Amino acid sequence: MPTTEALLQALQTVIDPHTGKDFVSTKALKNLQVQGASVSFDVELAYPARSVIPSLTASLESAARSVPGVDQVSARVYTRVVPHAVQRGVPLLPQVRNIIAVASGKGGVGKSTTAANLALALAAEGASVGLLDADIYGPSQPMMMGIEGRPESADGKTMEPMVKHGVQVMSIGFLVAPDEAMIWRGPMATQALEQLLRQTNWKDLDYLIVDMPPGTGDIQLTLSQRVPITGAVVVTTPQDIALLDARKGIKMFEKVGVPILGIVENMAVHVCSQCGHVEHIFGADGGQRMALDYKMDYLGALPLDINIRLQADSGTPTVVAAPDSEVAGLYKTVARKVALKVAEQAKDFSSKFPTITVSQGT
Repeated sequence: MPTTEALLQALQTVIDPHTGKDFVSTKALKNLQVQGASVSFDVELAYPARSVIPSLTASLESAARSVPGVDQVSARVYTRVVPHAVQRGVPLLPQVRNIIAVASGKGGVGKSTTAANLALALAAEGASVGLLDADIYGPSQPMMMGIEGRPESADGKTMEPMVKHGVQVMSIGFLVAPDEAMIWRGPMATQALEQLLRQTNWKDLDYLIVDMPPGTGDIQLTLSQRVPITGAVVVTTPQDIALLDARKGIKMFEKVGVPILGIVENMAVHVCSQCGHVEHIFGADGGQRMALDYKMDYLGALPLDINIRLQADSGTPTVVAAPDSEVAGLYKTVARKVALKVAEQAKDFSSKFPTITVSQGT
């Protein structure tokens, strides 16, 4: 009869390809049961991984079968995303476990496209994902996600998120005409954004991706101070002027206690669709150097590709328009790295604390 010790030793040889660690020492292996020649166990992943679960399951079952006396093996590999720590003193949002801000120091670096594809990539891996368009003055997610119409409201106070491509979406663009200019001062725009965030009935989200407006003004500062952000992703191009502004965004997040999950280098290289010539139009490796300077994770580089622009403009971003393409693979790699970085953050235990009520006796 196989022993628990022998099974644990065998299962410890299976390494998570994304974390580089085994499932036994990390306590991801749960509910190991041995009944004669039959073995069953669960493996809980802290990040969405629908595409690799079949291969992981096969590897784990094969390792268990290598133990003498084992005849039947039943392995269940699943994902459970939990809330992680945010800025001190900022309570979590109901129905939202983790908020990821996608930011840039300046406009025009492809931040919104990156945010949309990041949300779609996480959803493709099985996560429950929301996307908040926080750019009050220039909302782009309605067009980018291919959504028209207005959100429904059952009580006149809260709104239902719009849903497309399996992602819950909210934007000021759903509430105003496409050609209407938002001529609002900072406090009004900030209040509108807080309403979009807090008065939307988000449905049990693992991740809420926030497409931040460019820069470090009122809206960005308010979001960073009053919204429970698990971490931020900084998008930049390799160009020196973009890197200069990206550094300002990094400093802002550092001052308010929001960890940087990593840096995405967009428009890193252009490959000519006619001749295949490779050219670094905006410079080479600027984002990678900045990541090294700040000792941050370099999440990946994305090309300057006409298809990315065409697909986003048509309302079907690359991850859903061409899911098996090389570029979609790059977005999925970035999304996986972001999810892994979130999983490494300290967990939030506030929901486990009892409510303490102090009353004055008579």
